[in-house]
Amino acid sequence: MKPHLNLSILVVPIAALLAACSSKPVPEPLRTVRTAEVRYDKTQETDRYFGSVQARYEVDQAFRVGGKVVSRKVDVGQKVRQGDVIAVLDDTDYKLAVEAAHQQLTAAQAQARQAESDRQRLNALKSDGSVSSSDDEKAQSMAQTTRATAEADARKLDLARNRLEYATLRASQDGVVTSLKFEVGQVVAEGQPIVSIAKDVEPEIVVNVPEDQLSAFKASRYKAVLTSAPDQEFDVVLRELAPQAASTTRTFRARLKPPTPRALPLGASARLIVERAVADAAVAAIPASAITQNKGQPAVWIVRHSGTDPIGTVDVTNVVVHEYRNDEALISGPNAGELVVTAGVQKMAPGLKVALSGATPNLDTKQASR
Repeated sequence: MKPHLNLSILVVPIAALLAACSSKPVPEPLRTVRTAEVRYDKTQETDRYFGSVQARYEVDQAFRVGGKVVSRKVDVGQKVRQGDVIAVLDDTDYKLAVEAAHQQLTAAQAQARQAESDRQRLNALKSDGSVSSSDDEKAQSMAQTTRATAEADARKLDLARNRLEYATLRASQDGVVTSLKFEVGQVVAEGQPIVSIAKDVEPEIVVNVPEDQLSAFKASRYKAVLTSAPDQEFDVVLRELAPQAASTTRTFRARLKPPTPRALPLGASARLIVERAVADAAVAAIPASAITQNKGQPAVWIVRHSGTDPIGTVDVTNVVVHEYRNDEALISGPNAGELVVTAGVQKMAPGLKVALSGATPNLDTKQASR
């Protein structure tokens, strides 16, 4: 007896297979790309310099006499007023000098009084011939000499008192102590700088400019930002540019100040942002991420589209790269107004249809592009 074949079991799979073959494949969605327009405007070039906040007026002070430091009254960062005591020297020797000068002056004054008294007596006796003219001249000469000696000793006493006064160092101006170069017990020489006092009313940004950037640095706009406040940029203007390079670094020191008074912490780190226009307007600035390679040459992907159509095709175009910056590249080659792809350039292919970023293609446009 032959087995009975059930044809109904084969009908369903065959029908499903035919249905699957007749259905259309689901089209892939259009790739959306970000673009940037090529503009041959004068681009801005930015240089950055690191510097510090310094006072416009800063004075290095020193004792006008030498000696051993016995007292220090200030610390770094302390504010002082004009006349405040900074340090004191051992003044024992200077007090002795004042006392000696005083005694010498007393003796000289006594001799001057005696010589003047003798001159007056001889001058009275000269009228009756009791004193010769020679003795009278000697008396007058002695009186003048002792008087001059007394006056010189008086000046010596003033100098000794001044040197005693100089044993106390006082602030020459209002400001902030920025550095100390001595300690109690140290013997300092006359004129040796031991303390720096800076006025904090006119702080400046100080940077060093390399020689090859000097000419471009002069014709620029300047902004500054403190390291402690990186989100607070402020304008500054060039106040002074050193006419001669430093002997050690071969750089030129530039001092810039805010156009309006602004409180800045002395000694703080700062960054100077220098912006200048590029003279050549035949270059366009585009994001550096748009640069790719075509046969070993720098190139970009151009989106070809018509009017307001949000759908276009990409095509690779070689460019000339003039300069790379932090996140930009200066190029020439594409026509002004063309759109270059700025992201995902490694996934592009010639003739690939793409949608512009931000555009919403309608259904008809989508269907036409399939």
